[in-house]
Amino acid sequence: MKNVKTLALLLTVVLSTTVATAQTKGVDVAKSTISWVGKKVTGQHEGSIKLKDGAFFMKNNKIARGKFTVDMTSIQVNDLKAGEGKEKLEGHLKADDFFGVEKFPTASINFKSVTEKSTNVYTVVGDLTIKGITKPVTFDLIVKDKTATAKLVVDRTKYDIKYGSGSFFDNLGDKVISDNFDLTVSLQF
Repeated sequence: MKNVKTLALLLTVVLSTTVATAQTKGVDVAKSTISWVGKKVTGQHEGSIKLKDGAFFMKNNKIARGKFTVDMTSIQVNDLKAGEGKEKLEGHLKADDFFGVEKFPTASINFKSVTEKSTNVYTVVGDLTIKGITKPVTFDLIVKDKTATAKLVVDRTKYDIKYGSGSFFDNLGDKVISDNFDLTVSLQF
């Protein structure tokens, strides 16, 4: 009986310590931003997309994991005005040629490992899911105060987004669209 009490006390101490050092920090989706840049031979387009939800999982006040969902239906083109092709491009990006948001209304990233690279800089290895396809990504995450920022370069062809890709189609001329697009992310928590 004495061993059972000792084991129970030890388990209580371990669980109390774990609870005290592990913490979830929800992300403020209204204050967080995701900007994108897509390039083509004749220029580029810039826009934004909204975060649907997300959280960092902290251990000893350091980021240990994270999980985030993006609202793909919120894709906006910011470098064009109404009547200048803005609506047409937004519609095309939402169509099956690109992100197919009717069938795939969300994308997500799940941090698999987070390693402290230097003070307030983490190297993140995660699973990025777009159009139901999951591929690994690696990037640096910079944390300052209650803001985490990152820049990612995503190869869209890995997610079956091949429209206008010179890697898959010949004779596109000046209609070639870069396989990579850039994301700049600022997460407030």
